Amino acid sequence: MSATATFAPPASDSTSIARLLIIDDEPSIRESLDTLLTLEGFDVTLAPDGVQGLEILAHDEFDLLLLDLALPGESGIDLLPRITAMHPNLPVIMITAFGTVGNVVRAGAENFIQKPWDNEKLLADIRSAIARHRAEAEVIQLKRVLKQRYNFENIIGKSEPMLRLFDTVAQVAPSRSTVLIQGESGTGKELIAKAIHQNSPRRDKAFIPVNTGAIPSDLLESSLFGHVKGAFTSAINAKKGLFEVANGGTLFLDEIGTMSIDMQAKILRVLQDKRFMHLGGTQEIQVDVRIVAATNVNLQQAVKDGRFREDLFYRLNVISLELPPLRQRREDVPLLAQHFLRFYATENGTEAPSLSPEALRILMDYEWPGNVRELENAMERGVVLATTRTITPDLLPSQLTGTTYSASVLDHRPDASLFDVMEEIERRIIADRLERCHWNQTEAAEYFKIPLSTLNQKIKRLSVEVKKRTRD
Repeated sequence: MSATATFAPPASDSTSIARLLIIDDEPSIRESLDTLLTLEGFDVTLAPDGVQGLEILAHDEFDLLLLDLALPGESGIDLLPRITAMHPNLPVIMITAFGTVGNVVRAGAENFIQKPWDNEKLLADIRSAIARHRAEAEVIQLKRVLKQRYNFENIIGKSEPMLRLFDTVAQVAPSRSTVLIQGESGTGKELIAKAIHQNSPRRDKAFIPVNTGAIPSDLLESSLFGHVKGAFTSAINAKKGLFEVANGGTLFLDEIGTMSIDMQAKILRVLQDKRFMHLGGTQEIQVDVRIVAATNVNLQQAVKDGRFREDLFYRLNVISLELPPLRQRREDVPLLAQHFLRFYATENGTEAPSLSPEALRILMDYEWPGNVRELENAMERGVVLATTRTITPDLLPSQLTGTTYSASVLDHRPDASLFDVMEEIERRIIADRLERCHWNQTEAAEYFKIPLSTLNQKIKRLSVEVKKRTRD
């Protein structure tokens, strides 16, 4: 497999016309909703009762269902479990009269509208529900495709830097070579290490992660190499080290840049000879362990500073993978956010909320110094604190909402859908970078780490205004 990004992510249907089904027995309600929603660009199908509605749902797919609570025969609440069984992920908004809201909530509908309704609120609720539904569907589809192609678990990304990384991981995983993963804290280095292990011939053996920066130097040697009885005061019994536990598998040495010079020498010997001795022991032990190391430290600079052995650096740096920070893969932010919202909603036994356009703008505008881990924490907070089905800016951590920028990524558009916001954000990011590069598209493509042809396609698709270059 080529190391270039040959994999294409599943195409998003964010620009397709949303299809709505309305089940209501009152002709005036159906006609009113049909007129309103058709004028707003939706593809609307009508059903006068639950029987016809179920028949339509049995043969067709929709983005959202508007369901009347008080239908003749089976009520909307009675129909909802059957509808959910047919289409588990279909968002449903109940049409209800005042005083029946409690029934709607207990029935498990996405949301409700009360008669008479406010058109603007109804449209906003519909757009929000569809945006969440499509974002969730894209995450599910992307994870399925990545699982099928790469056998990757819990890795989300469709940006060019991540697609190139996925192809490289798939190419190097079957080998026996040592891998060095470099990237800022919180970028997901352990997930990539696990993906390497899971796609290697060692997948049936142990994957042992070791945070070398979290273990005191005097304990790290014993943890890695084990010890014999009596090797030190508290060594009451002999103990195997993690190299032995990982024999035949993969040992992941995280934060290796923090390791002492003395321990670096011992790690180097194991890499060279595949042998070591227990602490206090005299017998050499041979192991077959693949080393995957990770660091958020610039090891080349550490070598120059005398803090890291040059010979160990070259021994580790057989294959080097660079994880991009989240600010360089902003188009992955909505996917990651939705993934974490679903995950923590499931953990807390609640329905996954959606992001309001304003909240998404803040996420896209933020620099993410803590990378994916910081985004995950922000989404967990939102799920725990949310009292509605929407994550609004007031539910985001203060460091996100309190940050100011010289220019907003997106002007205030209260009527914008989630995908309108995403497209406008991408347009503004590209235009901003082109201006910073004095309209040098080659330089901008290099900054985004994408081919020039890909950037040109995005410029054309998004109708980005490109000015004449002001310098070479």
